[in-house]
Parts: sequence; C-alpha cells; structure tokens
Amino acid sequence: MVDVFRGILGIVFFVGLAYLVSGNKKKIDWKLVAIGLTLKIVFGILVTNVPFIHYSFEIVGKIFVKFLSFSINGSEFLFGKLADHNRHSLGFIFAFEILPTIVFFSTVSTALYYLGILQKVVYSMAWVMSKTMRLSGAESLSAAGNIFLGQTEAPMLVKPFIKNMTRSELMCLMTGGMATMAGGVLAAYVSFLGGDDAEKATYAAHLLAASIMNAPAGIVIAKMLIPENEPDKIDTNLKVNKDGAGDNLVDAMARGASDGLKLAANVGGMLLAFIAVIYFLNYLLFKVGDILQVNELVKSSSNGIFSSLSFEYVLGQIFRPIAWIMGVDWVDSLQFGSLLGVKTAINEFLAYDALKGFKNAGTMSHKSIIMATYALCGFANFSSIAIQIGGIGGDR
Repeated sequence: MVDVFRGILGIVFFVGLAYLVSGNKKKIDWKLVAIGLTLKIVFGILVTNVPFIHYSFEIVGKIFVKFLSFSINGSEFLFGKLADHNRHSLGFIFAFEILPTIVFFSTVSTALYYLGILQKVVYSMAWVMSKTMRLSGAESLSAAGNIFLGQTEAPMLVKPFIKNMTRSELMCLMTGGMATMAGGVLAAYVSFLGGDDAEKATYAAHLLAASIMNAPAGIVIAKMLIPENEPDKIDTNLKVNKDGAGDNLVDAMARGASDGLKLAANVGGMLLAFIAVIYFLNYLLFKVGDILQVNELVKSSSNGIFSSLSFEYVLGQIFRPIAWIMGVDWVDSLQFGSLLGVKTAINEFLAYDALKGFKNAGTMSHKSIIMATYALCGFANFSSIAIQIGGIGGDR
C-alpha cells in the first residue's frame, strides 16, 4: 500500500512540476493528460502483472537476443576471438562486443524501413495514439516511430510536414525523441545489463516495454509544457513519408550500416571522452574531500558504495529525493539518484554502465535495478538538445 501511495505521489509531483513550468497553463488539455497517464499505467500493469502479456514480452525479448547474437558472426570476421569474451582471457571488450550490435541493428532497421514493414508497425501504434489522445497525424507518427527509431531518424516518417508544424507539435516531436530510444542503442543496453541469454531476454523485454510506455508519457509532458493553441493548423490525417531509405534494398542496407557505424563511433567517442572527464572531476573532488576531511564520512555514510567525494556521489545526493518520490526504497535512493544525475547531465550510456556496476556488486535490490532500467530509458540529456536541433532544424 505504501508503494502505491508513493507511486501516486510521484505522478502528482511530476505532473505538478510540468504544470508549474507550462507556457500556457489555461490551454492545457487535461483530458489528454488523463488519457496519456492512463495508457502508461495500464500498459505497465499489463506488462508486469498479467502473465500472458508478461510472457509475450519475454518471448519477444528472447527473439531479440537471438537476433542480436548474429552480430557476433560479423564481428568475428573483423576481430576474430576478440569479438567474444568467452573465447579469450581478456574479459569483456566493449568496442568489439557492444558497438557492432549498433551497426547490425541500424542495417536491419533501414532495410525494414525501405521495405515499408517498419512504417506499417508504426502506423498501427500511431493510429491508437491519434484516436485516444487526439493528436495530429504527424505527432502520432513521430511518437510511435521514436519507439523503434532514433530521435533524428523518427522524424523521417513525417519529414515533409515538419516545416508546417506548430510549436506544440514540434515540442511533442522533440520530447518524444528524448523519452524513447533507438533500437540500436537498446541492443547495446541489453548487452550491458544482461548476463546469460535468459537474463538478456528479461532486460530486452523491460527495455522494450519502457520505450513503449515512455511514448504517451512524453506526449503528456510535451502537451503540458507547450499546449496547442493553433488548432486550426492541425492535420489529423496519418500520412507516412513515402521516401525510401535508398535506391534499392542493398543500397538501403549499405546506408544503414554506414549510419550505424557513425553512431557506434559517436557512442565510443562520447564514452571515451566523458569517462575521462568524470575521472578528472572525481580526482579533483577527492582532493577537495581530502582537504575538507569528508572522504571517510562519504564512505561510511554510503556503506562503502562511494569511497570518497565524487561526481556521482554529489549527483546522487541532488537526485536522491526524486528517486524516493519515484518509489525507490530509501536505502537504494543514493545510488539511484546518482544514475538519474549521470543520465541527465551526461548520457544514458554511462548511467547504464554504472547500473551494471551496482548490479554486479549487489549494492542495489532487484526491484531498484528493474526500476532503474525503466527510468534510464531514453535520450533525455543536455547533449540531445544539440543533436535534435541539428537533425530537425534543417527541415524547418
């Protein structure tokens, strides 16, 4: 009962926060807000408490993991035994085992887009959101597309219509991109968190469910921040952009592989740079903690989870109350708050990597690990703003 109360408290807190910073409080469509929240809650209950739905997602997760395993074959051709940590004694190697899944998934996604299969799946989900939440056709399609595609790829579905979008529609388009995640990086997160194939399948099911649940949630927040005040400009027809991803299937796959390689290189570069920056900040904070004689206090108060004053510890203290409001047990709120801070300030890759560390060390409960899997899902961080402006701004 306490968890239910805190869950309600969390919803009230975040909806209230969105209301406080809304650009036009009088124009907020509270019916849309109620429907969006209901969709998210109902879907969450179905996935977690209805055996048939839960089992179906686990089946999808197993298929997803099996599908991703084929990327190892391509990696082994290039890197040999380094592509599989089970075949060498060097341990897990991120660049050879996770980054190739991004290239592989991007290739297949682009092929499905060229064949029109992905558009049909997106269209069916967009139809549901359009009818229940009374969105424009472009908003619905982009929100549904973000479940499978990235924040710069999903707008391809509505590219011809972006230039005529209202401010509210653009906000919905961009927020949807930050609330969900691309299939390629989802594949990387599965590799991050999972151990054996069964565990990977479980996390794949949770991540897919999180991305689907985040679509209506992102719409709710976007429509509260910038409510629609130009209803006469709204086009409710669902029109999927017919432009293909290439001249033929092989060309589409080649483009997908090229885009995936760029994304993988971008991910690798960001991780290299940001991890180095965090270690530098932690070095400075350790010295400060030494001077102020608080390092031992940090270590003892966190039961050794944080050995000294650090960037992660500071973020954990800042986001700790938010973690508790979300329903996380207080004993895990410091680690959870740290993950939220890293995800927001830097990116979700580093946050999932830190979650993997907490998971392997056994310093977080299973409940908190699953909650973090959902909470970290999405591209909501400061660097994503620049990415979206660059990706969408050219179409205005």
